[in-house]
Amino acid sequence: MPELPDLQAFSHNLTKRLKGKTLKEITVTESKKLNVSEKELKDALEGHELEKIVRAGKELHAHFKGGRSLGLHLMLHGGLSLYKDGDEEPKFRIITLKFEDGNKLSLTDFQKAATPTLDPKESDVPDALDITTKYLSEKLAKTKTPVKTVLMDQKVLRGVGNAYADEILWHAEISPFSASNKLPAAIVEKLSESIKSVLEHAEKEILKANPDIISGEVRDFLIVHQPRKKTTPHGETIHQKEVGGRKTYYTEEQELFE
Repeated sequence: MPELPDLQAFSHNLTKRLKGKTLKEITVTESKKLNVSEKELKDALEGHELEKIVRAGKELHAHFKGGRSLGLHLMLHGGLSLYKDGDEEPKFRIITLKFEDGNKLSLTDFQKAATPTLDPKESDVPDALDITTKYLSEKLAKTKTPVKTVLMDQKVLRGVGNAYADEILWHAEISPFSASNKLPAAIVEKLSESIKSVLEHAEKEILKANPDIISGEVRDFLIVHQPRKKTTPHGETIHQKEVGGRKTYYTEEQELFE
């Protein structure tokens, strides 16, 4: 599943490619996930100019002139395809946006789980890049839940998934099995800094590896969340264990708080 840095890169490139283009036609191939009728969707967006595509948590939001927007949630296996009118259509299309200049953007998913939403609601949960140490301290202090589980909880902070939770905790030198309410204040501050540092660095690495990326995942630069790696660049042995049902990668050098 794409996480915050992936979606940041996608939004950057999609805005660069599609900003200022007028949406000519929407084709809905799978309507079960729509929150409105196909007609209402078309009436709201067709004929309007795209202003930008931004990331909101683990979603992309396409904002159009006139004040309406379209949310795109890729879920676990969803993808995006950008192509020209007349090209072969991608498989497993959920929804396709055709612009007046012939560009097409399709949301695809062989599991049919990817979700388009007209005018998605704004969340009051802070984005992972916007959290403060104070906010994080308050949330962690309320639970004994392992810190990794809390980092991945989209009701606590939005955007972090399994891979980057591992990377953040390794960077902060905190064991993923640590009880959240046992983290000292100085460690929480370090964790807050690591969240932003790791995610911002990851976006740069993704764009460096694939400057035009709009779908898929680039993970080669990750340090611990690597199934084929046995050690970190520092020579630490990478271990693997489940936390909350999710495969977790960590080293013994990460301090356990319990």
